[in-house]
Amino acid sequence: MVRDFQFSLHLSSHYMISIPKDLRGFVCYHNYKYLEKVLKQQKLHYICGMKLKIYLDDVRTPVDKDAWMVVRNYDEFVDRITKIGLKNIEIISLDHDLGDTAMAEWHKNVYHNYTLNYDNITEKTGYDCAKWLVEQWMDGQPIVDVYTHSANAIGSANIMGYINNYRHVNRLPQNCVRVKIEHTV
Repeated sequence: MVRDFQFSLHLSSHYMISIPKDLRGFVCYHNYKYLEKVLKQQKLHYICGMKLKIYLDDVRTPVDKDAWMVVRNYDEFVDRITKIGLKNIEIISLDHDLGDTAMAEWHKNVYHNYTLNYDNITEKTGYDCAKWLVEQWMDGQPIVDVYTHSANAIGSANIMGYINNYRHVNRLPQNCVRVKIEHTV
């Protein structure tokens, strides 16, 4: 279990920046502008006690990009959440198709035949990210709200079903839904 945000730097009585362990050696405690620059370069926006919103998509970027931390694939998703910690995340929005073979499967089968064959997809999908999240929750990590914004309706349904089944079994509201988040591209 990783706990990255155990050390906090208090800037005043109202503001606090949490510093991940891997950046502590680089932070000059009296140079707050440098600290903010380092956090921004590392795409770590946990500032002033606000929880993050994670947006997983290989192509699209939310129009309100300052409100979301964008990750592009399964490995980056797992890495960021592991570094940040689920306790510091408010919402996660998942795309399903995260690469060329997933998009090819969508165009070839999902769009025309209403079938989705995961054997045709070589890269990890948003569904794999949903499975990883449920594993974390089963290991005692905090449960966060998850949405899907995928154009792939079958992939979205798989994500929603997996997340909502976990929530149902644990007597939590089944609130994983498909949403539209305004995006570029």
